[in-house]
Amino acid sequence: MTTRDSNLWQALLAGGFAGTAVDVSLFPLDTLKTRLQAPDGFWRTGGFKGVYRGLSSAVAGSAPSASLFFVTYEFLKQHNNRLFSIPTGSPVGHMLAASVGEMAACMVRVPTEVLKQRFQAGQYGGSLSLAVQTVFRESGVLGFYRGFAITVFREIPFSCIQFPLFEYFKHVYRIRTSKTPEPWEVSAMGAFAGGTAAALTTPLDVVKTRTMLSAKSDPRYATIAVTFRTIIKSEGLNSLFRGVGPRVMWISIGGGIFLGVYDFALRFLTRQSY
Repeated sequence: MTTRDSNLWQALLAGGFAGTAVDVSLFPLDTLKTRLQAPDGFWRTGGFKGVYRGLSSAVAGSAPSASLFFVTYEFLKQHNNRLFSIPTGSPVGHMLAASVGEMAACMVRVPTEVLKQRFQAGQYGGSLSLAVQTVFRESGVLGFYRGFAITVFREIPFSCIQFPLFEYFKHVYRIRTSKTPEPWEVSAMGAFAGGTAAALTTPLDVVKTRTMLSAKSDPRYATIAVTFRTIIKSEGLNSLFRGVGPRVMWISIGGGIFLGVYDFALRFLTRQSY
């Protein structure tokens, strides 16, 4: 196995570990955010009760989606110059790598996200297998990709803010200290970058949540543009920032855990391979 192949395997394993760690540890905050954004409102979808409802569906997608993201991200970071003539380490290169990584990850993440959010909003109360059967019976395979377009539409701007900002913090740190940041410092950088991106992309997250919770036949949420109009017309412009507090808190802490654990796991796996 070449060093390059070894690096990608390490990214795959470290990414899976980091994705699972953040989803499990912060699932209650994610549930509260989803309920705040739900059209039926916070209390009618469960309030503070059953905040771990839907955890199994989230865990099912955590490791594979995070692994796929980081393998794609690290690969393109290394090959941007050769493939696209984009300078290695440039913000544009990081944006491209993160965007393609998110699109790949969404192929795995969206089906589990659909199930997870419907559990969180109280639409399903049985087992995960029963929920899978319900979605398939009502909408077929495409039902699992309800909201795929808006999820990608949310994740790309999010990643185009988070990862160039995160890489910039690491770059400045190395220049000023002539050292590589420790995992806890990487966590702090990830938290700030993630929180900033979360705040700025909250309207897209609200639209994504409404789309995933809606029935396929509901004309109010037929497209991204129609969903935006529905929300603004019936609830006002401020409703696009519903759940911004829990979202920023969740993603700030989550970004810290996600990128800190990824960095720690990557260092551990690198040491084990030599």
